[in-house]
Amino acid sequence: MARSGAPAKPRTAQAKAVKPIRTLKKAKSHRVRNFICAVIAFVCSLAALLGTATHILPEELQALPYMPVVVSLVPWFMLPALIALVCGIVSKRTVSIVMAVLAIALQVFWQYPFFHDSTKLPRAAVAAVSGASVNTKDGYARLMTCNVYKGRADAREIVDLVRSEHVEVLALQETTDDFVSALNGAGIAAYLPYSQVASSDGVYGNGIWSASPLSNPSDDDVNSSASFMPGATIAFNDGNSQVRFVSVHTTSPTDGYWQQWKRSIDELSKMRFDTSHRYIFMGDFNATYDHTPFRNFLGTRFSDAARQAAGGLKFSWPANVDYVPPFAGIDHIVLDSGMLAGQVRTVKVDGSDHKALLAIVRID
Repeated sequence: MARSGAPAKPRTAQAKAVKPIRTLKKAKSHRVRNFICAVIAFVCSLAALLGTATHILPEELQALPYMPVVVSLVPWFMLPALIALVCGIVSKRTVSIVMAVLAIALQVFWQYPFFHDSTKLPRAAVAAVSGASVNTKDGYARLMTCNVYKGRADAREIVDLVRSEHVEVLALQETTDDFVSALNGAGIAAYLPYSQVASSDGVYGNGIWSASPLSNPSDDDVNSSASFMPGATIAFNDGNSQVRFVSVHTTSPTDGYWQQWKRSIDELSKMRFDTSHRYIFMGDFNATYDHTPFRNFLGTRFSDAARQAAGGLKFSWPANVDYVPPFAGIDHIVLDSGMLAGQVRTVKVDGSDHKALLAIVRID
C-alpha cells in the first residue's frame, strides 16, 4: 500500500543525485589543495631566489644589519627551492616554477666546485702525513684549526687529535691562559713543541703550534682591529720552502658589529699584496664562501682549501647546539697560489662551538 505524500524517487534517480555532490566535494578539495600548493610554491620560490641571490650582493650591502647572517645560509636556500618546484608543478604555477628552477640553477653553479675538481692530491701526500711520526722535511703538511670557544674546548681532546691525525701545524682561536696551561698539561709539547700565542685584550687570544721551529714570530701579522693574528714562518721540503702561517679571528657579525665585521675582513684582504711571504691563513673568518668580502680577500692569489679539495661543503658552526647541525662554514684554511689541498674534513671537539677543520696540503 503506497504512502501518502510525494512519490518516492526511483533508485536510479537517487544515485544520479548523489554523484554530482561527490564530484563537487572532490573538485572543492582539489581547488583547496592547489591553492595551498600555489601559496607554498610562491613563498618558497621567492624566498629561495632572493636568499640565493644574496651571494652576489656587493660588500657594502652584505654588511647591512643581519645580512651577513642571511648570506651564511645561502646553501640552505636549496631546500625551499626544491619544495617550491614540487608545489609549483602540482599547482601548475609557471612563475613559481621558473623562480625555483633559477634558484636551483644558481645553487648548482656556485656549489659545483665544492664537489668536483680535476686536480687531486697525489697519494704520496697522504702517505707522507700518515707515518708513525710527523715529517716536516717533506713538501706536505697536515694542518688543523679550531676556535676553542673562549677556552672552553677540551684541551686533551685537541692534543689527542693532533697525535692521531699527525698534525704538523695547529692554529687555535679564542684561547685563554688557563686553556693554554691545560693544553701544555695535556702534552701538546710532545707533538708541537713550538708556539706563538698573542692576545689583544689580555683575555682571549689566538695561537700557532708547530712541530718545526718558528722563525720571525709576531703577535699580529695583519694589524687587525678585530684581534691579534699571530704569524710565524715554518720551513718545509728540507728548508727549501718557507711558509708564513697566520692564525685568523675576525670580528663576529653580531648585532651592532656589521661594519666592524666587514672592516676586519678588509684588513685581512690587504695581505694579498704582501709578496714577501707565501701564506697559509687558518682560523675563524666569521664568513662563508658566499660572503663577498671573503671572496674578495681570496682574490686571484689565495684559495679556500675546502673548495679546492672538492670534498663538499664543510659546515663548522655551530657545533654545540642540541638537535641543530652545523650550518655555516666560517672556519677556513686559505692557501697561497701553487699549493694544493686534499682530505679536508671537520671534527667535533667537546666544549667548543666550532668543529675543528683539518686538511692535507702540498706546499710545492
